[in-house]
Amino acid sequence: MPEPFILINLQTQCLRYADGQGFERAYPVSTAANGAGERNGSGCTPRGLHRVRCKIGAGCPPGAVFRGRRWTGEVYSDEFARCSPGRDWILTRILWLTGLEPGRNRGGGVDTLRRFIYIHGCPACEPMGEPGSHGCIRMHDADLIDLFDLVAVGTLVDIQL
Repeated sequence: MPEPFILINLQTQCLRYADGQGFERAYPVSTAANGAGERNGSGCTPRGLHRVRCKIGAGCPPGAVFRGRRWTGEVYSDEFARCSPGRDWILTRILWLTGLEPGRNRGGGVDTLRRFIYIHGCPACEPMGEPGSHGCIRMHDADLIDLFDLVAVGTLVDIQL
């Protein structure tokens, strides 16, 4: 039986989930403004095979604000955002990724897990379908909650150009 997987296409800025049994969903995303790349500090989205290492935020409200992978107890609002201009918001849920390819996205200066690369929520005002993140894969809240509920820890994630 084929296993579920996530395919993220950096050119089309689309995330596709398939359960391996014929059920599929597609969502617009926003990946790194700096493009594709694996180096620590590059601000790029890493390519290659990954797995969902950890799911964070189950049961939190839409717009829950995360710092250091912990819910601060705050919920995003436009007023809150005005008090923190330029902040890279991590909202609602986090799917923390780990690389599976030693030397490409695992270990040393290219380790996806140590780079804190997530699939995470962002404010509704952030555009989807175009690059804009600092390396992570951003989604709007409703789409992320839908995906989060479908995905298990260990789900394969393939990030491709």
